[in-house]
Amino acid sequence: MSDESRPEAPSDASSEAPATATSEPGSDGPKRKGTVARKHTVGRVIVISAVVLALITGLGVVYFVRHLNGNIEGISLDDLGGDEERPENLYTGNGEPLDILVMGSDSRDCEGCGLDKEEGARSDTSILVHLSADRSRAYAVSIPRDSIVNRPEDGCDAPAATDVMWNEAFSVNGPKCTLRQLEEETGILVEHFIVIDFGSFGNMVDAVDGVPVCVPEDIVDRPRQIFVPKGDPSLLTGDEALDYVRARYVGDQIEQNDISRIRRQQEFIGALVRKVLSAGTLTRPDKVVKLLDAATEGLTTDSEFDSVTRLGRIALQLQDIGLDKIKFVTLPTDYYPVDDPDFSGKVFWTEQADEIWKLLAEDKVLPPKLIGGTSVSAEGPPGSTETPTAGESPSGTPSETPSETPSETPSETPTASETPAPPTPSETTEPEEKPIFGVCA
Repeated sequence: MSDESRPEAPSDASSEAPATATSEPGSDGPKRKGTVARKHTVGRVIVISAVVLALITGLGVVYFVRHLNGNIEGISLDDLGGDEERPENLYTGNGEPLDILVMGSDSRDCEGCGLDKEEGARSDTSILVHLSADRSRAYAVSIPRDSIVNRPEDGCDAPAATDVMWNEAFSVNGPKCTLRQLEEETGILVEHFIVIDFGSFGNMVDAVDGVPVCVPEDIVDRPRQIFVPKGDPSLLTGDEALDYVRARYVGDQIEQNDISRIRRQQEFIGALVRKVLSAGTLTRPDKVVKLLDAATEGLTTDSEFDSVTRLGRIALQLQDIGLDKIKFVTLPTDYYPVDDPDFSGKVFWTEQADEIWKLLAEDKVLPPKLIGGTSVSAEGPPGSTETPTAGESPSGTPSETPSETPSETPSETPTASETPAPPTPSETTEPEEKPIFGVCA
């Protein structure tokens, strides 16, 4: 009986033999068990490591987002009043249009001295960004700082004033006063605002290792110690970029109003956006982190906008619209008469400007005749239907569109009936405009 039991053991062993045919006899069992145990150990280490890495990465993202949010200063708009005091939303279709007032200021870095050595903090740049309700188009309307307007009392914590420069509102009560001034002058309800400190703007440029801009010749503004080297393109650093968008002298000529700076600002914004969206930036996590930190540092928004996630949603909407559908518009203006010394070099908004505000309030498409050629827009200058150089208007190459503007400018003026009026004839001739505007043809 015991002998019959012995063959059974080899029988079982023989059934397992094929699996361990190459193994040494008598060592199959222990080695198999040890290998399985080792595999389980390695598997557990990998899973645990992955979980720990995910937690560390997740916490890193959380802390980084908190850091970015901490960079942003939020200001409440609750004290601006309710629906009775502010403009009525005229759009009645599906969806909701969005209007954001973007301002540039160097108030944080100038230590009590505003732009161009002016007293107090002033906004050098004012752009109303309008996103259509269906998010199929966007407009960025630049408002000349030399515009003469009426300043309201509401939102400004100061008595109302008439016939004052546009940018004085910022020195009275910062972005809230400027926002209410825009609402009163245009009838457009502005939901949000963003103030970009110019120091942070320069850091953004450095974060992407400079921005290439075509500069036809050296820009020299001796009173402000500004120098921008010529180049096609010229790779501008942060400091040079600030000089490029702020210079008021080109060579020996002073620009009589803010239109030239607006042209350069629009050109540079287009170049900066293209650089940010390039593979050389987006594929480099170190650059992205540095850029986000620089972009939010010194950023001021309304309290509903003081979050990188909320700002990111708007950025994604703009990206979905596409660069070729974001039209930069210089608000149509005209010079005050030369015999009015109180407003020498200042401008007023024309009827075309009123038409732009009305169409935006109703969320309607702006016709080409109202859109000035800029770094992003494909259409020609306002007030001219036959000279927008339609053959050069394809929207695919934003950097080439400025060539449509110098020969037509002042693009903000419907100068067909006012050609003798401007006090700066040099800006009406093509040879003079290229160095003044500082953009390549």
